[in-house]
Amino acid sequence: MSLAWRIARRELRGGLRGFWVFLACLALGVAAIAAIGTVRGAIEAGLTEQGAVILGGDAEVQLTYRFAEPEERAFFESLGDVSELVDFRSMLATGEERALTQVKGVDDMYPLYGAVQLTPDMPLAEALAGRDGFAGAAVDPVLLSRLGLDVGDRVKLGVKEFIVMAALERMPDSAGAGFSLGPPTLVASAALQDAGLLTPGTLFETEYRIRTPEALDLEAAKAQAEAALEGTGFRWRDRRNGAPGISRFVERLSAFLVLVGLTGLAVGGVGVSAAVRAYLAGKTEVIATLRSLGASGGLVFRVYLLQVGVLAVLGIAMGLVLGGLLPLAFGPLIEASLPVPVDLALRLRPLAEAALYGALAAALFTLWPLGQSEHIRAAALFRDAQSGVKGWPRPVWIVVCGLILAALVGSAALLSGLVMLTLWAAGGIMAAFVLLVLAAMGVRVLARWLARRLRGFKTLRFALGAVGGPGREAQAVVVSLGLGLSVLAAVGQIDWNLRNAIAGDLPEIAPSYFIVDVQPDQLEPLVASLSARPSVSKIESAPMLRGVITKINDKPAMEVAPDHWVVRGDRGVTYADALPAGTDITAGKWWGEGYEGDPQISFAAEEAEELGLKLGDTLNVNVLGRDITATITSFREVNFSTGGLGFVLSMNAAALRGAPHTHIATIYAEEADEGAILRDMAKTYPNITAIRVRDAIDRVSEVLQGIAAAITYGALSTLVTGGIVLIGTAAAGEKARVYEGAVLKTLGASRAAVLGNFALRSALLGLTAGGIALVTGITAGWGVMVFVMESDFTVAIGSALTIIAGGVLATLVTGLMFAWRPLATRPAQVLRASE
Repeated sequence: MSLAWRIARRELRGGLRGFWVFLACLALGVAAIAAIGTVRGAIEAGLTEQGAVILGGDAEVQLTYRFAEPEERAFFESLGDVSELVDFRSMLATGEERALTQVKGVDDMYPLYGAVQLTPDMPLAEALAGRDGFAGAAVDPVLLSRLGLDVGDRVKLGVKEFIVMAALERMPDSAGAGFSLGPPTLVASAALQDAGLLTPGTLFETEYRIRTPEALDLEAAKAQAEAALEGTGFRWRDRRNGAPGISRFVERLSAFLVLVGLTGLAVGGVGVSAAVRAYLAGKTEVIATLRSLGASGGLVFRVYLLQVGVLAVLGIAMGLVLGGLLPLAFGPLIEASLPVPVDLALRLRPLAEAALYGALAAALFTLWPLGQSEHIRAAALFRDAQSGVKGWPRPVWIVVCGLILAALVGSAALLSGLVMLTLWAAGGIMAAFVLLVLAAMGVRVLARWLARRLRGFKTLRFALGAVGGPGREAQAVVVSLGLGLSVLAAVGQIDWNLRNAIAGDLPEIAPSYFIVDVQPDQLEPLVASLSARPSVSKIESAPMLRGVITKINDKPAMEVAPDHWVVRGDRGVTYADALPAGTDITAGKWWGEGYEGDPQISFAAEEAEELGLKLGDTLNVNVLGRDITATITSFREVNFSTGGLGFVLSMNAAALRGAPHTHIATIYAEEADEGAILRDMAKTYPNITAIRVRDAIDRVSEVLQGIAAAITYGALSTLVTGGIVLIGTAAAGEKARVYEGAVLKTLGASRAAVLGNFALRSALLGLTAGGIALVTGITAGWGVMVFVMESDFTVAIGSALTIIAGGVLATLVTGLMFAWRPLATRPAQVLRASE
């Protein structure tokens, strides 16, 4: 090793010529993964460090439909200072205009941590106190703009008027509030008592925020709450995970982006491998000299392994510096675009993960060409000094490459936390890689075959002959560009199908409005008045309560299925006596009209399968603080994608008899009459909340656009790496093209013919890469939409054509960038120099 290191060190003194593509590809791949990990770490640190501010307290207890009983309130106060909030949706009205808002009623203790930002600046207590005999309200600026309101105007919530005292710029606990369909409005909870909005059965939540002493053990406090509040359907959160939904979202999105980054590393690996091959081809005379002086194949292998290892360390270091510093440089922009506090700083873990991925990728893509050089004899090198490395490496290196590949995939699966997604992604990348290699081989064979048979198309024949000739240009171009375009094609197909499903399909079948908080005595006259309107085609209604599944077969539900959305919060519960029209029972039997026996449940079939439920299982459902133990006696088909009414849980009517509740309804109407329907309902029934489905769809679309943008940026980084490989391949082949151009000119070819030859071969390779990328991208998009999103899939023709055109354009531009020297060089100079 000492001799190998001495030789390697002396060769490295000659500089990094030929290795800039190697360094750039490795550095970009590592930088992308390091940057994603750094931002993820910053968000996680911000959520942890600012957990109390995000949550609004050190601990929080949520109740549904009710306020805490005196003994419950006393327990909360035994833990520390308590702030009581009430949270619900309602309609904010001014004149003839109505808009959905998320109302938060707060007490004098709010906020326990942080501060509310108002415009004009004033104490929160002053804003909520109001003036001129009206209670005050702080309203989100978006809502003020939408309704044309100014500070000092009066608005209505329910049957009560409030005065807008300030624009609500920011609440310290807004990040922990989760997804909301309407902008917030902040009022004093005491002012809501006579607004007609918190009647029995109305859907609202109360939140009890607790500021605990520093010495209090939160885990012990949680255990005390579980004992004191058992059977009440409460939900506990504390500062250790103040925004669990955001944490899960950030974790999964960043894990997916890391997989995109690994794809970029795979694309860069093609460039790394090509750079090593080109470097070894340029060192054949040196290798020949070493072999002639008695150097073994193992010594040659160690010499160049050490050189590549030193350069790999340099490339990884460059990537770590770039990936670590870029988030810090763009810190203000990142902080402004995220709804949560972030703590941007250099952290060891994301940098170590990126370094690990980079080292494994560098080893994987360099050992193969290095292993190929081990068996090359000096005589063969002297006979064909520019042929480079060929053949297969020894079996030991093939096995080592397989082990490194397994380590790379295993590390990604372990560190990302998404094992199946990582394995599927790795399988897809490898399948695309093999397909692209086979396509490159196929296009070379086809090009040679066509070149022999075409007559009269000299420029095309020369281009086809060059594509099918010796060298690795076709493979490097097709594989590197194809992988980058494959990722972009998949993202394009998924993005288009998601937008099409939400913006195109749902409005065709979805209702115009969801209306909630319809009191039982309001339902019949409301349905009658709506049915009299010619524009209304259908009305569906159902009784609705909210319940929390606390136990499954006497085991805590959060232990049985902690990650399933059905048990993470409260769910809508309905009841029925007779089997509702259109209900499709897939297993079991409906209880029948007039049933008065023990409580029974009909559960949504798909969700039941995901939870592992079967007929005869028991569920404890807490409704209004009362635990109801019921047996699952049937499963039924529930299609949530229609936008209509759908309940995971339906119970027999007797099980919920006497429980105060409201009704939910859907209205199917012509779009032109939606505004008038909303105004008329609000005048007659001010307590009813109407959610316009198109607005909800727009809100969801905004979220999806942000997700799609993040994934697209990751895919573009992969494409940039592919572009660098293209440039490196074109630069490496410039010398050969100079010689080729000289020969063609000597044989009478014009400069235009030579340029056409170069352009045609580039376009052919780009067309091949784009075509294969299109197939793999569409396949990946289909898999994600059908099996992950469980939605229909349609090929996005515009995106597909863009991918193919992009492949042709990228190779064409790159090829022509390095065509100037072959065109400008005189043939005599080139041919004399080659003698």
